[in-house]
Amino acid sequence: MKKKIRGTINRPRLCVFRSNKHIYAQIIDDTNKKIITSSSTLEKIIREKIKTPYNCNAARSIGKNIAQKSKALGIKEIVFDRQNKIYHGRIQALAEAVRKEGIKF
Repeated sequence: MKKKIRGTINRPRLCVFRSNKHIYAQIIDDTNKKIITSSSTLEKIIREKIKTPYNCNAARSIGKNIAQKSKALGIKEIVFDRQNKIYHGRIQALAEAVRKEGIKF
């Protein structure tokens, strides 16, 4: 049985979902059941920066974007939710980009 990952107001959850073509990241406050901010490869700003939406470079762009948005909202610490995916490839690239921007896990 796996432990449920929960985010709070002080330390929200960064939920990462990846499909075959795109990657999505959301900062979620589970106590109030609200999505604080989100970013994905479907956003126009991100699509202009990347060539393909399904590689590690796209994941790094999403990580950088979500980290900048969360820092603007005053979020410095998060709980990382990779949704039972292995920490490898695009998931790892996104997480490292978030850490590089100064967000603590």
